[in-house]
Amino acid sequence: MINSTERLDEGYAMFEGRLVRLRALRPEDAEHHLRWRNDPEVVRWAAAGDPCFGPVTAEAVGLGFDTMLRLSPRESAVFTVEDLADGSVVGMVDYRDLDPYAGVATLGVTIGERELWGRGHGSEALRLLVDHLFGAYGLSRLELDTWSGNERAVRAFGKLGFREEGRRRSAVLLEGERYDSVLFGMLREEWAKPA
Repeated sequence: MINSTERLDEGYAMFEGRLVRLRALRPEDAEHHLRWRNDPEVVRWAAAGDPCFGPVTAEAVGLGFDTMLRLSPRESAVFTVEDLADGSVVGMVDYRDLDPYAGVATLGVTIGERELWGRGHGSEALRLLVDHLFGAYGLSRLELDTWSGNERAVRAFGKLGFREEGRRRSAVLLEGERYDSVLFGMLREEWAKPA
């Protein structure tokens, strides 16, 4: 279990683990998003090559960023993931479609710096987000999805306590091949509360 700490730094909420810190999105983070969304390998693994994710222009990222910076945390938010070792920006996590009545939200995670893939940064960032949402919002359920070819994400989600709940068969087309879209969920009672 991650022993996370929550603090305010320069007016931005922060959540820290052993490897990463989550902080509020800042306008200067747009340059990282532009680079990641124009990296074919990041687009492949994060979005199964979805052309809506990338490649994109700086203007398109700027428009999207204006919207992301104005998100209401009662409905959705994007956090920047920083590496604790050197403070560098390495990725993002987000939640959306937060429904306080149903007690449900949808999550996402992207580590855009390839040299950190498979080293636990994405898993820890996602765990910090899960702890925040179950702790602060008292939600009943969190969900996320990936594509069946992203075996690293499938394993990581399972290790974090998410359960595979279903597949949309042959719903993802990548480089002429079909993959399943895989839905994962975690219920509040399955959440391992932080120590």
